Amino acid sequence: MGSFSIWHWLIVLLIVVMVFGTKKLKNIGSDLGGAVKGFKDGMKDGSSDAPAAGTPTQQVTGQPSADKSTIDVEARQKS
Repeated sequence: MGSFSIWHWLIVLLIVVMVFGTKKLKNIGSDLGGAVKGFKDGMKDGSSDAPAAGTPTQQVTGQPSADKSTIDVEARQKS
């Protein structure tokens, strides 16, 4: 009862093919493959653009930045 046999999986596969059809399943598979390939290419491009490990891109200081668009807000407790 805890695991399915090969016959259970074959019946599920047969029902899925009957509901969606082979053409639609082929399109879904190719779309998924293209998405995975695009993701892998993006990861390769992103890693080559990234700076080397251990080199800081920006130094963090205790002084406020020159950017005036951020607002520093202090949270207060309700009494």
